[in-house]
Amino acid sequence: MKSIKVFAPATVANLSCGFDVLGCCLDTVGDEMIIHITSTPGVRIIKIEGADLPLETEKNVAGVAVQALLAEYGKEIGVEIEIFKKIKAGSGIGSSAASSAGAVWAVNHLLGTPFSTYKLVEFAMVGEKLASGNAHADNVAPALLGGFTLVRSYTPLDVIKLNNPKDLVMTVIHPQIEVKTSDSRSVIKQNVSLKQAINQWGNVGGLVAGLFTEDYDLIGRSLEDVIIEPMRSILIPEFQKVKDTAIRQGALGCGISGSGPSIFALSKSMNTAQKVAQGINEVYKKTGLDFDIHISKINNQGVKIMEL
Repeated sequence: MKSIKVFAPATVANLSCGFDVLGCCLDTVGDEMIIHITSTPGVRIIKIEGADLPLETEKNVAGVAVQALLAEYGKEIGVEIEIFKKIKAGSGIGSSAASSAGAVWAVNHLLGTPFSTYKLVEFAMVGEKLASGNAHADNVAPALLGGFTLVRSYTPLDVIKLNNPKDLVMTVIHPQIEVKTSDSRSVIKQNVSLKQAINQWGNVGGLVAGLFTEDYDLIGRSLEDVIIEPMRSILIPEFQKVKDTAIRQGALGCGISGSGPSIFALSKSMNTAQKVAQGINEVYKKTGLDFDIHISKINNQGVKIMEL
């Protein structure tokens, strides 16, 4: 039996202006997974710790993602999966994506990497479809490729890894309430005005340009969402106060992480990110809600091997 243990990172999707197409990978928050290749064909989830998730392969995002990989691999292989959840479900920092991405990356590694990392994104998206009903890649792409990623197209899938300026640090606050991705999607209007679309396109282009030129002011100006945030922010307690505080403390920008309820703030330095954390901690202490705050540099590698 061959085995591997991996760190499956949390991710921040959308990055304000890039709904379903932009995301980045965190370095200090993530699940741990142990994957075994066995002689008994089939995919089995043999252990889950840290969350109440289904052991049935067809109901587990890691299970169906690996099944998709093996279907294309075309050989009878046995896989056993152990999942140690550190990312809470419904947190908005890519809990399902971490499981899907970590599982397919580990299996691919154990099989001698027959598939490119970009191809693994397609398999991991099968898990995302099970989780939310939509096969989006804005979390699984950065989890697998690391750094910042852009989904240029879904049909056909075309994922681009962007530049990762070294000074960027993410602060994320996770209120201990659950906002399901499916519920968060239900509040989104299906039509937008041309004026809103033009504004959003400009911000996406500005953010990508800012990342490549390492123009931190341009990055900050581009972290604006005129389409999704106004609708989703009503689901998150004290969102505007957190955003105002983060900007006041020096963050380049602040917005909803994925479908929420987590809120991200992107800063130019660790010192600023820590000041942002202190400021939003003061805001949330007054709510009476439990919450976690994470401070993380951007993980430019994605899924990583850990010692067994």
